[in-house]
Amino acid sequence: METPWLKNKMYYRLFLISVLFITHSALLSGQVKIRLFSSLTPESAVFSVTEGEYEINTYNDDIVTMITGDLAVISRYKGKLSVKIRNSKGFLCDSVLLTGKTGKDYFSLRINNNKPVRQFYSGDLQCLSDLGTLIFINACKIEDYIAGVVRSEGRSGKNGEYYNTQAIIVRTYMYKYFDRHLADNYNLCDNTHCQAFNGLSFDTAIASATLQTKGLVILGPDSSLINSAFHSNCGGETLPSEDVWVSGHSYLTRIADPYCLNSPNARWQQKISLNNWTNYMRRSGYSGTLNDPSVFSFAQKSRSLEYTVGTFTLPLRQIRTDLNLRSTFFSITVEGDSVILNGRGYGHGVGLCQEGAMVMAAKGYNFRQIIDFYFPGVRIEDIRNAVME
Repeated sequence: METPWLKNKMYYRLFLISVLFITHSALLSGQVKIRLFSSLTPESAVFSVTEGEYEINTYNDDIVTMITGDLAVISRYKGKLSVKIRNSKGFLCDSVLLTGKTGKDYFSLRINNNKPVRQFYSGDLQCLSDLGTLIFINACKIEDYIAGVVRSEGRSGKNGEYYNTQAIIVRTYMYKYFDRHLADNYNLCDNTHCQAFNGLSFDTAIASATLQTKGLVILGPDSSLINSAFHSNCGGETLPSEDVWVSGHSYLTRIADPYCLNSPNARWQQKISLNNWTNYMRRSGYSGTLNDPSVFSFAQKSRSLEYTVGTFTLPLRQIRTDLNLRSTFFSITVEGDSVILNGRGYGHGVGLCQEGAMVMAAKGYNFRQIIDFYFPGVRIEDIRNAVME
């Protein structure tokens, strides 16, 4: 007789097989599904065809065709979707799919919140009302998505080899976490929980880099996709991943970086009143002497994990979070009634330093040399050679 445990185990295996099949099918199709405006709670939006042709199924056996310039207003109404297409009858539904028909179909989506936001996309758009908000899922070509992320995460007007580097890093991350939101019927969200994606990139240099590196990803020693972490500026020294996150990786180690030291985010300063700093230290558990304020002085020549005052320690990550600092790489001096934080870098400090990579590219290094510098011991290969976890 089959026990409940065996039955559940069988169902679990079937579930894993179905997940892998769905993920593999999506990869082969060359598409990725992204939840748009995932950090917002929109009540309405305007869909506008900017190029190509779209079909929308009204769920009443009617197909409405939308051409360039046509608009559809989508809003929440009593837990459902209200859809009104210009020059067409409106209707209510649970969800709606706007499907591109020409292969070169583009649209804009304007979210009508307190501060309206309009962004441009390619491919198809699914809309539904759930969790007290409108949910938009964009199915687009993988390379369109990668170019959009490079624009959002890497900035415009940079060297082509830097864009090649960033495109490979973005593609590696996308494939590694492709099924992160699979239970929600999409692959990735558009904010920093996954990767920032603010729609299409119209930068020709970014588009060129995305196509030139098509299919290329970064593999670790075991041929699996690496954790392709990056940040704005390391301040001259990157951090091992185990100092920031739970797990360590041989390719995410401490690296002395001379390239970013004169970049815009290499140094920062923040001044805090001595009284506010003292109160903060007390709230954080410090119970030592306050007779001599210089006791709060602290120097980081190399990156540390903890702020030390006598025998008292406080994680630098906690201070960064509590005070909204640019990095954990800072030293402290006391001047009169002020505490001065002299900081270096911007971000968590693990993996690729973007501003350092920009300088390397400007000096003539190619994307392979840049990636080898920040991720020692890795290989750049086609995604087809990756061992998928």
